[in-house]
Amino acid sequence: MKRKELMLLGCLSILFVACTDVDENVYDKYEANEFYGTPEGSDVALAAVYAQVAGNWDGVGYAGADNGWYDMNCMSSDEQVIPHRNTGDWQLDFARLFKHEWLPSDYIINNTWNWLYRSIFNANLAVAQLENANAESSKIAEAKVLRAFFYYLLMDDFGNVPFYTENNVTVDQIPQASRTEVYNFIVSELTENVDLLSPEKGGNYYGRFNKWAGYALLAKVYLNAEVYTGTPQWQACLDACQTISEGGFSLHSGAASASSPFESQYYDLFGDVLPGDETILAMYASVNIVSRSIYGVRTLFGPHAQAVFGYSGWNGTIVPKQYFLQFDENDIRTRQFIYGEQPGGVNYSMDVTSLDDPGAAPQAGIRGLKFYPAGIMDGGGASNDFPIYRYADILLMMAECNVQLGNPSAAKPFIDQVRQRAGLNGLDNNPTLTDVYKERTFELNWEGHRRQDMIRFGTFLQPNEFRGASQDYRKLFPIPTSALDANPGLQQNPGY
Repeated sequence: MKRKELMLLGCLSILFVACTDVDENVYDKYEANEFYGTPEGSDVALAAVYAQVAGNWDGVGYAGADNGWYDMNCMSSDEQVIPHRNTGDWQLDFARLFKHEWLPSDYIINNTWNWLYRSIFNANLAVAQLENANAESSKIAEAKVLRAFFYYLLMDDFGNVPFYTENNVTVDQIPQASRTEVYNFIVSELTENVDLLSPEKGGNYYGRFNKWAGYALLAKVYLNAEVYTGTPQWQACLDACQTISEGGFSLHSGAASASSPFESQYYDLFGDVLPGDETILAMYASVNIVSRSIYGVRTLFGPHAQAVFGYSGWNGTIVPKQYFLQFDENDIRTRQFIYGEQPGGVNYSMDVTSLDDPGAAPQAGIRGLKFYPAGIMDGGGASNDFPIYRYADILLMMAECNVQLGNPSAAKPFIDQVRQRAGLNGLDNNPTLTDVYKERTFELNWEGHRRQDMIRFGTFLQPNEFRGASQDYRKLFPIPTSALDANPGLQQNPGY
């Protein structure tokens, strides 16, 4: 099976459901249980779930497109924002996220909630189909780990959430579970199933949860356990990361390369078909086929993108100046940031005076090209795959856990590897938590981890150039108004 075949199966399964010609002769068919017990049938069941991971319009997917989970989590942090332009372009939702002024009725919040519950419904269905068919244990485990993944994202964003594992209950009757209860379910599902997953890397398992991706998810859950439950799990997180280190992963080269974006192989990590040495789990994208990556075209001003790529940019996302100024000028990771004079007669200023009223000038703001458009590309996006989990993150997690456990000398080699790949020297002394936080800032920007990191390190509520200090309740997003209307038994998060 090629790497995109599982995604295409998901699309085909939708077509099968849509078929209504009941007069057609059927010469061969499986009973459902028999079909889902076959290798082909079990992949069809899983494909319907994986199809929800891929990013597309209307807030669908983990990353790649807009108005969904990625934007909600990234633009509520300090690493990026789409300002309303003083020419009238762009909705105010993005600026509200950055200024921590979001509302329960906001489009992006509603999209994220609906996507996650649609994904959980599909995962529940896949679990039932595979269990009823006595499918391979690895395939049942994969469906359960996928379900745990979606519940993890949901619990991380919204706290106490409606919880169900069987699709035999109406929306208005789904009970609300506490964040701790959902956390315990996720940990239980993962610890019972990750070792049942295939250890195969790449090939059939590019873009799928194998054993190593399952442990990466488990490590992420443990990394934030204190936020979720009040009880830290640093040793458990470290143990999960050490298991991943047995999977043969390494940092991808950061060496000079004329064929790579910004002349460094480092940026191959964010292109089309991500390198398997470092990538643990990727989201597959191929624009106009399945999914897409808009992050390169969305950031550039129209004439600049036209001059460089042959199609107009959207003039959207910027990198706040305060965030950019933290980087060392010798760091190869600064090459992703674009400012000053550019092709097409464009000149990006670093300073942005307003995000919403009256908004930013058309060429105001530093632009980010970490996801330099790759593969098939047009004005609707590009084919960059998205790194959900990669080994650099695991190294920095091991550094953080060791510092938290009082072993900073053990943490130093992990953080130094990441720094040296970026063209910097190793740290002069054993790392502090501040050092770990800074390195996560430099290494993982625009990859969907920043809001979570800021909450864990206690910086999320701090003021920035566009707002004052936020209140504690902003660590959670509100349950959407539409969800409260549909299920009167739900309680809104405090503060909303």
